[in-house]
Amino acid sequence: MTVRSPKLRASFAKGRCVRGTYIPSDRAEEITRSLSFTRPSRVLARFSVGDGNPKAADADNFVLRGFSFRLGEIDQRSNILTQSAPVHDARTLEAMLAFPKARIPGPNGKPNAKKIKAFSSANPETLRRAKYLAEQPLRGSFARTTYWGVHAFPAVNAKGETRFIKFKVEPVGTAVTPTADEARATSADFLKHDLDLRIAARDVRFSVMALLGCPSDPVMDVTVRWPDEDTREAVRLGTIVITGVEADEACDEPVFNPANLAEGIGYPPDEIFAARCATYAISQPTAR
Repeated sequence: MTVRSPKLRASFAKGRCVRGTYIPSDRAEEITRSLSFTRPSRVLARFSVGDGNPKAADADNFVLRGFSFRLGEIDQRSNILTQSAPVHDARTLEAMLAFPKARIPGPNGKPNAKKIKAFSSANPETLRRAKYLAEQPLRGSFARTTYWGVHAFPAVNAKGETRFIKFKVEPVGTAVTPTADEARATSADFLKHDLDLRIAARDVRFSVMALLGCPSDPVMDVTVRWPDEDTREAVRLGTIVITGVEADEACDEPVFNPANLAEGIGYPPDEIFAARCATYAISQPTAR
């Protein structure tokens, strides 16, 4: 049995801590009165690969890319967690806990294919994220990946009006999509190397978008997308520019706890968000 070091994250173990700036758009207050989105601020962020292995190969297209960021100053901060797929892999806490259990390796060191098939048949929604990733080209750059917030957040605007939104973080620049052979021919850490080069060239910029919800949109199930989500109305809340690299320790502890949201952005009502908030702290490094 492998014992995990307390210094390692339980997921998204491989990553790069960075800093930058956030500039709000002139439409941000139409969506939220949260000062973390309507005022300029410094940004602390982390790009990551969604695996518990800190040495995971970047060429695996079935592993999520993550982008977590903190906006706002002191007591008006919001932490937003986004990933390279628009859906989560479980709808309920029960399924989220059972999902990894079905994949525990047996005595031969390999997962039991029959157990996985039985679980997937009983919980078909858990296959949606893998299907989405399988249909996408390999992303060759953290800075050229689109990231999604899978939860529906109730946002209160400057007029006191509330509507659900989903966060979508869009890169500014042309997508980088190497073939599998090209990716394998590069370093196993090509995402970090590419990011460092782009930061040095001042070439890492994202638009923080709010997808606007409708009354009929599902807000309790994070394994399904909103209808016409790729083409529906969206408002640019602001722009993140990544300007430098930080020490890994700067992104540790409870820095990106999703429970930290400045007034004007409320908690999503789904079961998974509540579970993530409760478990986030224990998934972080506990020693150095």
